[in-house]
Amino acid sequence: QVQLVESGGGAVQSGGSLTLSCAFFKFSNSHYRLAWFRQVPGKEREGIAGISSDGTTRYADSVKGRFILSQNNATNTLFLHMNSLNLDDGAMYYCAAGLGSDLADLRAEHFHVWGQGTQVTLSS
Repeated sequence: QVQLVESGGGAVQSGGSLTLSCAFFKFSNSHYRLAWFRQVPGKEREGIAGISSDGTTRYADSVKGRFILSQNNATNTLFLHMNSLNLDDGAMYYCAAGLGSDLADLRAEHFHVWGQGTQVTLSS
């Protein structure tokens, strides 16, 4: 069974940068999609960035141009490089995985394995 472990969260000042990591274990299927979601209390989980096994990437408008995905296939690690962070970026960030390389959108229903989350806290 696929397992996802996020790391890299922490406290950062507005305008700063942070990189989150998602290590995925036992992911033997060659067709998959990975994504980052975030959630604040009282709001729905928001899909912000995704990548598929065929190289397709997708970003939410809220992070486009500021957040960048990269993947290290040798270590099975997905990275989310977050730049120009603002107060609205403070949230619990989750890594998620789904079978199949279709990445038409970033709705949570397309991802069936989730990590435990890592907290990102912004300060002014």
